[in-house]
Amino acid sequence: MSFERSEPVAAASYISSPGNPLVKELHRLATDSTAYRRQGRVWLEGDHLCQAALARGLKPALAVFSESFWPQAPLKWSRAAAKNIVVADRLLAQLSGLDSPSGKGYIGFVLDLPEVPAVDARVASVILDRVQDAGNVGSILRSAAAFGFAQVIALKGTAALWSAKVVRAGMGAHFALQLIEGVELEALSLLQIPIVVTSSHEGHFLHQLNASKNLPKPCAWAMGHEGQGVSSALMAMASVKVRIAQPGGEESLNVAAAAAVCLYASSLPTD
Repeated sequence: MSFERSEPVAAASYISSPGNPLVKELHRLATDSTAYRRQGRVWLEGDHLCQAALARGLKPALAVFSESFWPQAPLKWSRAAAKNIVVADRLLAQLSGLDSPSGKGYIGFVLDLPEVPAVDARVASVILDRVQDAGNVGSILRSAAAFGFAQVIALKGTAALWSAKVVRAGMGAHFALQLIEGVELEALSLLQIPIVVTSSHEGHFLHQLNASKNLPKPCAWAMGHEGQGVSSALMAMASVKVRIAQPGGEESLNVAAAAAVCLYASSLPTD
């Protein structure tokens, strides 16, 4: 069964069966953090993420609409993908990773998983050392994109960068970044910029480094595991160790908050 709209290029196939293979595949992409590696595809849910992908010139392989939204879907959505699928509203809970998916305005894109680029030795970067919370990883990606850090290098043990939860937390930042994951520590020796590590208890205070213009630019900021921080092996590779002054007396900052502070400081002009 297919729907035909008045616009000549907007046609769609209809899915009403919960046993449909595509529904099962999308559910795996939405709920299994590493399914994208096996399928070679990325699942985006919601108009914000889909619009962010289109704004970066990406062409989705598939667009998925709820049955109730399809008749009102704007042309920018109905003509965005190579193929359109309309899913019965009652099936949304079975394919979606959202807590309460609504048929009203529901859209999702399936993108081909980007090829993993080689490490760029000279570009301002963020290193993720076993950062495991998807929300933290997505938030750090947003800060990296916002403050001009074009490359994110995720060491082994870090949350899967293209998992649905990280993609949702990234709010479109993925499409502005060069993302490299599953990296061994030894590969960081390829970098030709200083590695700057964060610590809660040692190193130079960030505001003092900035004031004295001794914060290296460009650099690669290393953000560590939520509980253990940066590993001792990565700490030994660092050119600079930095801590953030906390006049309020707290022991440490959440890693995503610390990353935002550090990356913002690096983005400030030196003059």
